[in-house]
Amino acid sequence: MKASAFVYPWDVNGDPQAPARLADLGIRQATLASAYHSTRALTPRHPRHRIVTAEHAAVLYPLGPRWADRTLRPYPAGAWVPEADAYGEAAAALAEAGLETHSWVVLAHNSRLGAEHPDTSVVNAYGDRYPWAPCIAQPATRAYLVDLAAEAAVRPGARGTELESLGWYGLAHLHAHDKTGGVGLGDAGQYLMSLCFCADCRAGYAEHGLDADELAAAVHAALEPLWRGAPSDGGWAAVEKLLGDTTAAATRAWRDETARTLQEAAVSAVRAEAPAGFRILLHADPVSYHCGANAGVDPAHILSVADGVVVPCTGGAGLLTPFAEHAHEETVLAANLTVVSGMGGSPGTLAEDATRARDLGATELRLYHAGLASDGDLEAVRAALAGL
Repeated sequence: MKASAFVYPWDVNGDPQAPARLADLGIRQATLASAYHSTRALTPRHPRHRIVTAEHAAVLYPLGPRWADRTLRPYPAGAWVPEADAYGEAAAALAEAGLETHSWVVLAHNSRLGAEHPDTSVVNAYGDRYPWAPCIAQPATRAYLVDLAAEAAVRPGARGTELESLGWYGLAHLHAHDKTGGVGLGDAGQYLMSLCFCADCRAGYAEHGLDADELAAAVHAALEPLWRGAPSDGGWAAVEKLLGDTTAAATRAWRDETARTLQEAAVSAVRAEAPAGFRILLHADPVSYHCGANAGVDPAHILSVADGVVVPCTGGAGLLTPFAEHAHEETVLAANLTVVSGMGGSPGTLAEDATRARDLGATELRLYHAGLASDGDLEAVRAALAGL
């Protein structure tokens, strides 16, 4: 199975040994971040630093002219990437080591955008804004995301792209010192707390026969027992129980349509600028109402639009099955496995996990994350890939 490892430009730039170290793992591809959210990242082998603090979401290459005079535009990186074209330098070094490079693009996840343009953010039923979560129903935000996808994906030399967060983002988010786990909301509660009530979403609910104020009141009533400690059921059936079948279906129809059309537009924009043979994958969850980095999608639809998906498989590869049921001969189903022990990964069982994923339809592997892993983790990866 073809394997690719995720990596940041700052893992490579300034470390002459990094490209060869990655190639020696036995991978054929590097998935290199070109647009990324804020993070604090370990760099355990870099000769110049051990911690990189990316203070805000940023592009890691020079912005193009399409953003002139635009209110919503990507932010350039700060001092954490001193190179003028951090992505380009890293990609060139990886290519010299014989690695095919694909871009890694984070889209609807941007806390600085929400802080500086608060009207772009998801607003929950209580009126609280989620600055990390741009509302993907808003026309200006959608235009920004589509153009960002096209520019950040089609970087010089890239053979493909992986689009992350191309859908709804909601409550669940590792935000600063996160302290939101005191009440177990479950799958249904997370959905209700992720419903957006900005002006565009309120209009969208109206198009589906819902009064937004009545919907917000229904969400309040449904959540009240959970705030008092009632056990939380999971799954869509629980949402239907809490809101009623008709209301629940109308909210999902609006949100599914909004995400689906954004995904179509972004993939089309990338294809319009990409060379022949350029592969477009989405980080995806096969449950369309789920929010987050792995955007909720309809498997049959997304595989008719994109070339494939990257599916979270750490802890089990079961999410591959709904995609495998709709895959065709050229579909890429990449199983994403965490190989950093300190982040819940299990590099020691990589061979077994990869075999299980292949049996469920995976055609490729994604390894998260070569720059963050310890030497011991990387040695386990090397041994596992040699045996596959």
